[in-house]
Amino acid sequence: MKFLCLPGAYGSAKNFKVQLGPLAETLEKRGLGTFTYSQGSHEVKPPTGWEDYFGSLPLYRFLDTSQGDAFETLRRLRHVPKGMNPEETMREFQAAGSSQDEFHQRAWRVALDNVFKTIEADHEIDGILGYSEGAMVAASLVVEEGLRCEKSGAERRIKFAIFISGAPPLKIENDTIKPQLADESGIVIDIPTFHIFGCDDAFLSSAVALFNVCDQEKAMMYDHGLGHIVPRDAENVGLLGNILQDVVPKVEEADRQKTAGKPTRPRTLVRTGSETDEEVGGHDGLGLNLSLMGAAVREKVKESDFLTGELAC
Repeated sequence: MKFLCLPGAYGSAKNFKVQLGPLAETLEKRGLGTFTYSQGSHEVKPPTGWEDYFGSLPLYRFLDTSQGDAFETLRRLRHVPKGMNPEETMREFQAAGSSQDEFHQRAWRVALDNVFKTIEADHEIDGILGYSEGAMVAASLVVEEGLRCEKSGAERRIKFAIFISGAPPLKIENDTIKPQLADESGIVIDIPTFHIFGCDDAFLSSAVALFNVCDQEKAMMYDHGLGHIVPRDAENVGLLGNILQDVVPKVEEADRQKTAGKPTRPRTLVRTGSETDEEVGGHDGLGLNLSLMGAAVREKVKESDFLTGELAC
């Protein structure tokens, strides 16, 4: 597969290539994929006090915030009251983070269209990988591509998505930009997805809210046990490589069979350390999710309330 990689806010294609380097190199060596990098079109300055955090300049965002940031919901999640489920958490700050003005709606459409143009310019791209803001854009693009192809009858380009510390896709509804949430919109992403996050992430609720709008028979998650980062340590990179070595070929085979008109049955192979378990016919949600989590946090997660997004790191 060839993955289009989208960095987070205040990122760049150059910096994200370094950030994702250990994982991308592992997957490339195993013959699982190649990676091409893009970035937002709006150059930005890092926030005050964070000048040395985001890497070398210039830095970019996919979203145009020159007339105010109407996409600030995720930053407010740091202060969310405990005990709320992911959807309640996103709604708590939805009003403050959504916008009814024409500027931000146009900015959102332009951001998506720019990524579509990147995909259209490279016919080998058939997967997408996004981190943080890039994951939100990637998720929104997957939803939008599905809608466009349903209307046009064209074949979908994106077959598989990897979301790192993601957020639910955005949509414009009644002239308002808002996140698509599972208890309102149901399942909106039906392609295979792989979700990477850390249970010590201040924005964990947004990552779980994204997972919840994905087809649960095709969605997997991995908890690296850290914060709002792209995992680069040897243990997590090795485990992720092992898991994706099983997952990516199955995604590719399922797509080949679909193209050939052959029915496929959901099939998930889960690797946990040195043990491999094969489940046929889908999975039961939490059991599989725990299997994909790093060994260091698995027991803690079992003792916590996963559904509220309060993992016990």
